[in-house]
Amino acid sequence: MASSIHQLEEHGDEEGEDDDRHGSQITSPLLQPSPRRRHGSPEEEEREAGDDDDDDDSSPIEQVALTVPVGDDPATPVLTFRMWMLGTASCAGLSFLNAFFGYRKEPLTITAVSAQIAVLPLGRLMAAALPEGAFFRGRPWAFTLNPGPFNMKEHVLITIFANAGAGAVFGMNLVTSVRVFYGQHMSFFVALLLILTSQVLGFGWAGIFRRYLVEPAAMWWPSNLVQVSLFRALHEKERRRKGRMTRNQFFLVAFICSFAYYIFPGYLFQMLTSLSWICWVFPISVIAQQLGSGLHGLGIGAIGLDWSSISSYLGSPLASPWFATANIAAGFFIVMYIITPINYWFNVYKARNFPIYSDGLYTESGQKYNVSSIMDSQFYFDTDAYEKNGPLYISTFFASSYGLGFACLTATVSHVLLFHGSEICQLSKSAFEDKKMDIHTKLMRRYRQVPEWWFICILVASVAVTMLTCEYYIEQLQLPWWGVLLACALAIFYTLPIGIIKATTNQAPGLNIITEYIMGYLYPGRPIANMCFKVYGYVGPRQALEFLQDFKLGHYMKIPPRTMFMAQVVGTLIAGSVYLGTTWWLMDTIPNVCNREFLPADSPWTCPYDHLFYDASVLWGLIGPRRIFGDLGTYSAVNWFFLGGAIAPFLVWCTQKAFPAQKWIRHVNVPVLIGATSLMPPGTAVNYTTWILIAFLSGYVVYRYRRNWWERHNYLLSGALDAGLAFMAVLLYLCLGLENKSLNWWGNDLDGCPLASCPTAKGITVDGCPAHN
Repeated sequence: MASSIHQLEEHGDEEGEDDDRHGSQITSPLLQPSPRRRHGSPEEEEREAGDDDDDDDSSPIEQVALTVPVGDDPATPVLTFRMWMLGTASCAGLSFLNAFFGYRKEPLTITAVSAQIAVLPLGRLMAAALPEGAFFRGRPWAFTLNPGPFNMKEHVLITIFANAGAGAVFGMNLVTSVRVFYGQHMSFFVALLLILTSQVLGFGWAGIFRRYLVEPAAMWWPSNLVQVSLFRALHEKERRRKGRMTRNQFFLVAFICSFAYYIFPGYLFQMLTSLSWICWVFPISVIAQQLGSGLHGLGIGAIGLDWSSISSYLGSPLASPWFATANIAAGFFIVMYIITPINYWFNVYKARNFPIYSDGLYTESGQKYNVSSIMDSQFYFDTDAYEKNGPLYISTFFASSYGLGFACLTATVSHVLLFHGSEICQLSKSAFEDKKMDIHTKLMRRYRQVPEWWFICILVASVAVTMLTCEYYIEQLQLPWWGVLLACALAIFYTLPIGIIKATTNQAPGLNIITEYIMGYLYPGRPIANMCFKVYGYVGPRQALEFLQDFKLGHYMKIPPRTMFMAQVVGTLIAGSVYLGTTWWLMDTIPNVCNREFLPADSPWTCPYDHLFYDASVLWGLIGPRRIFGDLGTYSAVNWFFLGGAIAPFLVWCTQKAFPAQKWIRHVNVPVLIGATSLMPPGTAVNYTTWILIAFLSGYVVYRYRRNWWERHNYLLSGALDAGLAFMAVLLYLCLGLENKSLNWWGNDLDGCPLASCPTAKGITVDGCPAHN
């Protein structure tokens, strides 16, 4: 594979590793490395016997070899009554909670790990209490409520359901923007069609790219190892060694600590989210607070002690490979501490008229831009009003982030062609041939695969329904049929290169910027059409990657592919419906939800993701890229980032060829480096600084010097932190949030840097900020 993959196989200090790696006594049939030919047909046995000459029972990726079991028992029941009940409940529950908390000032994502833990005692209770008798005995559809002990494969499939509920439903940002910000009527039926079609579209190209992104061992999907490690800890029967905790005990202790601790950043002492000590030392200095604020500035010296803010944007730092962490750290440092200060203090694009870090829309004088004044009654762009109000400005950081987004898109294609092109060609040529497989792919070959035509039928049906929806409800959605086809073509083109980056680094460049850019030029002045195009062009590959990641989890845990497919389709439909129902209820019951100018100062219902989505629709859809980044705009030079992104991977590739002895060059992954700050905003500096620190300690220090501890506990710790936080967050809301109980004291001032958002240009006056003369 490419050099960026080979480096994962390098070993650090392995002292004490062999003594610990096999210390567990594994008694679960699924985890035993049992003979694989016992359950297969003679033809399968013969094929596997031939493969055994070339492959051993370990993955070439060391993290996978240390974490994922290599045994399988195909007789284990999977599609059980318990699975359907608990899977449906966990999917619906997580969908409700994530939709609910997504509208709040500090969005909280309840991960599938929480459901993974919660359903285990319920599954075992059902196994003990339900009757064992069979229904319709002797018939093809015979079943039993209780096929025996609650097993790991049932547990995995329930978690696949939960993953559908834990993922974001991007189309809800469009529904919220149309109803709340643009004030346009949208029926529940149209919204449901929009949500379901956008969520299901990704299944089509997920099936097309399974061969490239699931079966190869090098496509290892790092975040899956957190759940795999937790499954093993919950189901293995491990003998406790004297003076050492078992994995179950370690997880329980970490979970209780996380649960108890979150009451401080979640309620009692919210400043733990961002401790910006520079602001305390210089309470009246705008420049000092711009430098030190972790939420509204550069975050120098700021640190966050809140796991929800640490893992909210880049995922768990404990699941990040070290080379990916190094690229993110380098990209963040260059953008935040070199590019941004230079641009701001040299007043590039009148940067000092605005906050140093903001996603807001401004007039030249630093005031909030009145977007409604440049729209007509049909929500189209009013050119005369725009000329009268003057051009729209954004912070220089926001402009730079768009430029980096441009560069990341071209860098992704260039990087994949240069570093993974040969592997893609080989996989394409061997599409209908037997090829060398790792142990997990060999074990999965005994199960019936999902036919390609299943995915094609879903793709064709979802595209047809989408086109019908957009054409029939053209007044509400504004997107013509050709826009749907173009969005699908763009999504299919980018799914493979983005998937390779995601499967190897745990980071995924987004398509939201390029979709906005293209439709802004092709169909200017129509913000809702722009949002629709972005939803279908961006959600398609995003959902495809979610499905492929779940397929890889099932691949690791030996879940029959057809069963996986069914669980994913059903889970996706449930999640989309519950998400829409929850947000519709919130919009109907909370006065002025998401409207910050009309909400009380302490209201939690500020909807940060929806505001960012709306601001982007104004830039790209209403005003259009030509008046922002084109020949009529202020930020036309930003387009050069497209060229820079395409060239950068080639320079790295040439450098690697010229200096093969310099192994550190192999670690440079240009799309990850350039796209490091792609989630800023809404991500903030403190989210990154603390994430990088913890990822460095886990992925480099502990992995290199305490490999045995890392193998046993790293991914378990990540799951325990996620679960403890989630349960306490829900408890805090049910006990205190519903009663509007809050603490007003300086420790709950999230940042303590009120001046960080102030401009510094002379003559610019903003409410709450000191004047600069």
